[in-house]
Amino acid sequence: MVERLYYSDAYIQSFTTQLIKQEKDEKGNVYAVLTETAFYPTGGGQPHDVGTLNDVPVINVEEIDGEVRHYIEKPLDGVDEVFGIINWQRRFDHMQQHLGQHILSACFEELFHIPTVSFHLGTEFVTIDLDIDQLTEEQIIEVECLANQVILENRSVETKWVTESELRQYPLRKVPTVQSDIRLVIIPELDYNGCGGTHPKTTGDVRAIQILNWERQKKKIRVQFVCGERVLTQFRAKHKIVSQLTQLLSAPEQDMVSAVNRLLDHEKDLQKSLEESRERLLNYEVTELLDNTNLQNGVPILSRVFQGRTIQELQKLVRLLTSKRNDINVFLVAENEDKLQFVFGRGAASEVSMNSIIRQTLPLVNGKGGGNDALAQGGGEAVITGQQLLNQVVELL
Repeated sequence: MVERLYYSDAYIQSFTTQLIKQEKDEKGNVYAVLTETAFYPTGGGQPHDVGTLNDVPVINVEEIDGEVRHYIEKPLDGVDEVFGIINWQRRFDHMQQHLGQHILSACFEELFHIPTVSFHLGTEFVTIDLDIDQLTEEQIIEVECLANQVILENRSVETKWVTESELRQYPLRKVPTVQSDIRLVIIPELDYNGCGGTHPKTTGDVRAIQILNWERQKKKIRVQFVCGERVLTQFRAKHKIVSQLTQLLSAPEQDMVSAVNRLLDHEKDLQKSLEESRERLLNYEVTELLDNTNLQNGVPILSRVFQGRTIQELQKLVRLLTSKRNDINVFLVAENEDKLQFVFGRGAASEVSMNSIIRQTLPLVNGKGGGNDALAQGGGEAVITGQQLLNQVVELL
């Protein structure tokens, strides 16, 4: 078994050891196995460490069949002695987040008897899933306050290897899933938990915990939070955004919500006014179009080619036109770059089947569409012009 230096001292940042072997896995990835290592392999919700071995980047670390494999960008040159360096910023961040999770989960148990069922340590934030389907803001604030009080007290963090029979001596928050090599992480008078991850020596090293969000996931509540340096990173990012918004809105920070609400109300008024103007324009357009209705073999037909109109606008025009005149047959086409889109409709007194005409029209443009006898729409490639398509429709009629 490889000696795991991160268990004897999680603060080790570099080490010298011997190379046992280096091989390729079934995917052709090169990995090295060492007599001892300070690189933490992925496990228990904590991501792996990265760093270098003899200046060769370590890009992944996994435990497979009892050996810790250090996946490296290229093979180590014929050496027996290896000098390893841990990316300490990444490692310490993981230590802060992991212990922060222990503290936060213990505080949910302590205050409200809510157990944590899962944990994920991401690159930007951490999540825990709580075995409950509702959570109030007051509970969140109370838990966050207690967690930060535990950090402020700078309690020592103990680790202890125990046997399965010794577990009954401790008030465990969760029963370990392993029966041997059981490692307890202990925050006195708060948390006793089986865990194989890396953690700081004191709660003070976590620095701070900030809960960012919580939401229901199926029958659980997922809590999103950050610890340590990530709290400052979140604060800086949000402060920058708030500062920019205060300038854009010409309002102090404490009045920003009111300023945004006024802006949204103003936008709603503008949207309503714009929609009303569009409706008036459409009605003017409908009147103009109706004046250009033609008779083809005694059948009133209105056809028009537009540029850059959406199919939704065409549908609205057709409905307005057929509501104004019940014997009319309307054929509208829009030329939109390399596409043709069209809507055909009839008034209540017409017997022309628009669905039948659309089905015969679609092959002309390699198109798709459908509808019913009163209203049909479709679209396809602009292999012919809009006017040529309408000429074909008139022939069909």
